[in-house]
Amino acid sequence: MNIQAILSYFRIDFWTGWGFAAQALFLSSFIVQWLKSEKAKKSLLPAEFWYLRLAGGLMLLVYVIVRKDLVFAVALVLQTIIYLRNIWFGKRHEKEQNENWEKEEL
Repeated sequence: MNIQAILSYFRIDFWTGWGFAAQALFLSSFIVQWLKSEKAKKSLLPAEFWYLRLAGGLMLLVYVIVRKDLVFAVALVLQTIIYLRNIWFGKRHEKEQNENWEKEEL
């Protein structure tokens, strides 16, 4: 079986490129997490991880809606809610730390 025969099985168009770009963005979250953890010498989930996950997940959601895949659309909506929640927690924690720091200065 040659590569042309394999590729002819799939629909390759703009949305295929979009889907690959979304997957690359999603994958980059793991790379960022890995590099930040290596630098800190401990396991971390930096804010960038969640933003990359959110961006990649939203791009994938658009992709699966265009491709009319209900199973993955539902999964991506649920994941997006979790990513937004984690970003919100991070922002809230950051705000609390800033407020505590300001109190200590007084």
